[in-house]
Amino acid sequence: MRRIISVLCLFGILVQTGFAAGGQRYEANWESIDGRKTPQWFTDAKFGVFICWGLYSVPAWTPKGNYSEWYQYWLRQKSFEGKVHDFHVKTYGKNFEFKDFAPMFKAELWNPDEWAELFEKAGAKYIVFTTKHHSGYTMWPSREAEQTYGENYNPVKVGPKRDIVGDIAAAMRKKNIKVGLYYSLYEWYHPLWQSDKQRFVAEHMFPQFKDLARRYRPDIIWSDGEWEMSWEKWRSPELLAWLFNNAPNEKDLVINDRWGKGIRHKHGGFYTTEYGSGMDDDTHPWEENRGMGFSYGYNRAEDAGDYRTAQELILMLIDVVSRGGNLCLDIGPSADGKIPVVMQERLLDIGAWLKANGEAIYGTRMWKVPCQWSAGSVPQTERKEYMSKFNILEQTVASPEGQAFKEVLFTFKNGNLYAITPRRPGRKLTLKNVRTDIDTEITFLGTGEKMAWEVDNNNLVITVPEFDTNRIQSQYAYVFRISNIEYKGK
Repeated sequence: MRRIISVLCLFGILVQTGFAAGGQRYEANWESIDGRKTPQWFTDAKFGVFICWGLYSVPAWTPKGNYSEWYQYWLRQKSFEGKVHDFHVKTYGKNFEFKDFAPMFKAELWNPDEWAELFEKAGAKYIVFTTKHHSGYTMWPSREAEQTYGENYNPVKVGPKRDIVGDIAAAMRKKNIKVGLYYSLYEWYHPLWQSDKQRFVAEHMFPQFKDLARRYRPDIIWSDGEWEMSWEKWRSPELLAWLFNNAPNEKDLVINDRWGKGIRHKHGGFYTTEYGSGMDDDTHPWEENRGMGFSYGYNRAEDAGDYRTAQELILMLIDVVSRGGNLCLDIGPSADGKIPVVMQERLLDIGAWLKANGEAIYGTRMWKVPCQWSAGSVPQTERKEYMSKFNILEQTVASPEGQAFKEVLFTFKNGNLYAITPRRPGRKLTLKNVRTDIDTEITFLGTGEKMAWEVDNNNLVITVPEFDTNRIQSQYAYVFRISNIEYKGK
């Protein structure tokens, strides 16, 4: 009996310390944290949906070209020549504070199962949901938020009267969609953040972060708001060591790279680019994230012309994947919980293309070259982690005169090379420096037809027949699967 009790006590200690999760013990330093391999499911997923929703979804307004989810900050700082402040006073009154939006944020039309069904149809394999943006308002009943800001910052007590994070996580998991949780490390106007940042980290951020992770067992933690302090002051390795040592789903858990000022693309499970062009590297997982328009949160100032077309978004996804990355595309629901129709349409268009051609996207890896350029001057593409030009149409189907364009983009999986043409190919499609096997078959994924082919001076030349366009479900890009291609990577 003593032996049994001792074993049970030891097991309890192991569970508390994290050893029981699988034997690996992580230490509070970057060498230990970065030594953890990013779970393969993330690298295979390729397409996710970012969801930016909160109190800022009530006013849902900021001048075009700006983030509407920063409404509270623009309001207090009287940004943009006071335009947000003037709009706010005119619409809600000069004594109406940001927290007063809470009773108006009712989510009365919200059905998380409908969201999950839409994302499934869109072909998304994961979501990233804003559990707390920089205002400090939480989409779950956080004790720390309520203690600081009052009941208006508890969605179970005011407004929706429900645990938004819990409900959305449950709905996504019914559809086998991985659940990512966005969490802002800092808060613009938290009293401790403004007076004693060390105490803010220890007394507010740490316990709140741990509560979120314990409750909902996220598959991704998407940190943000890190740029105001160094990782040492955020104590990020300490927090992440706790996370990995205690998470029951540690083997599937993924983190991004936003854990302190200046360390993006240096530490973390995947690197992020925001409204950029991504990266040219498949040695470390990365993700481009952006909205369909300019804002993450729903912005009523944006019109149809401010949104990327379905063609742009699909070509953007293909281009990002060809370079080894993921695309996490944002939607901004309205305060009542509805996803604007234009955003639904874009997601469904992407899903229709992926339904026919997703084999060339999911689970693929970067080919020896991501694309084949046409004749002409190859443009220089800016690669930054935040805000860099990315005009995919100029690079593919609408290039300026004399400029080269990407006539073929490549992905690779299980001995199959996928050649994706943004423009409808002519009678002959030439793939440069592609070596085939005697058993190679070429299939057009849009219809399942087999293509005739020949080799000409180390180039693969595919004979493309006239297609019955009525049989092709989505004509934004055309995919050819070339089987039995040997390539072991760089």
